[in-house]
Amino acid sequence: MHPSMFESIYKAYFGRVYHYLLSLCRDHHLAEELTADTFFKALNKLQEFRGDSDPGTWLCAIARNLYVSHLRKQQPTQSLEDLPCAPDPGAPDPATLAEQQDGLMGLYARLHRLSEPYKEVFLLRVLGQLSFRQIGQLFGKTENWACVTYHRARKKLQEEENK
Repeated sequence: MHPSMFESIYKAYFGRVYHYLLSLCRDHHLAEELTADTFFKALNKLQEFRGDSDPGTWLCAIARNLYVSHLRKQQPTQSLEDLPCAPDPGAPDPATLAEQQDGLMGLYARLHRLSEPYKEVFLLRVLGQLSFRQIGQLFGKTENWACVTYHRARKKLQEEENK
């Protein structure tokens, strides 16, 4: 593959991969580091990419595997909630954040209580903006499985909100 072709893939998919990782780890610095690692690994494994799936799906699968590897290196007693979360330099002012905090915290709490694979499928669809076909490919399942799982996750979140 020509370097300019990889550069166009990088430009097209960087945001998707970064936001997907950010949705998993909730740490801007870690998401940036893992995104860079994802593209570095993809560049080294480019000859193995058969083109059976969308490059974004392939990159998100690499990103997910790198994130899982990262978690395995952490202390076994450390939970995802214990991972440091750096402040975003482009975040809105504190007054605006305070107004949004209650609604977001409720959503985050409900997402946290959501079991797998519902949580990950929901995040891939909403934050990762992946299609059901792409999500199905990541899990080695069908497009229909991804669609049903996503809608069940939404239903569980709505039921939890109405409690």
